Amino acid sequence: MNDQNQQSLDTLQDIKRMMERSSRFISLSGLSGIAAGTIALIGAALARNMLNAYYQKYDDAGYSGSAFRSLKLDLLLLGMGVLVAALIISFYFTWRKARHDKQSVWNSSSKRLIINMMIPLISGGLFVLSMLGYDQWQFVAPACLIFYGLALVNASKYTLTDVRYLGIVQIILGLINTQYINLGLYFWAAGFGLMHIVYGIIMWWKYERKEQTV
Repeated sequence: MNDQNQQSLDTLQDIKRMMERSSRFISLSGLSGIAAGTIALIGAALARNMLNAYYQKYDDAGYSGSAFRSLKLDLLLLGMGVLVAALIISFYFTWRKARHDKQSVWNSSSKRLIINMMIPLISGGLFVLSMLGYDQWQFVAPACLIFYGLALVNASKYTLTDVRYLGIVQIILGLINTQYINLGLYFWAAGFGLMHIVYGIIMWWKYERKEQTV
């Protein structure tokens, strides 16, 4: 009788896993979060150096509009570089885990995940560019965190629930940052850097540690 119950339980677990695979993309890798967070922290450190160099010149020679425009361009290029690097390395770890799970990276679940994530991300990116166009750079960091958090919450319906919690944390950090706009770089580093690393460690511990020890 116990063997029959165990077989029934195993069958139900298999059915549950099949349903999850068909409706959710569950091959996200915790290592992706750790790697992306590390890259974000490196980018924040480079941005801090750029800002320090600018303010040193500002103190020595006074305000220069051309120098400030150059700083904004450099920071924008740095941000784009960090984003591209994080996406590439995150894709690699996700592809590697999907291959281990014998799951395709590009399927109906991943398509829904990407579409629902890109809607808030593209909207946020255009909003941030508009702010930069009007020299309203003070709220760039909070806007990045808030829109990214909304993107994660929106996409979490098609992947692991843990992504939703990361999104909520990003939104909270962004809202708090609106009250401390001079600390935008530190909130940015905390959200995109530290929180991604913490999230990645938790994901690896929950979903990947047992696979690698088997």
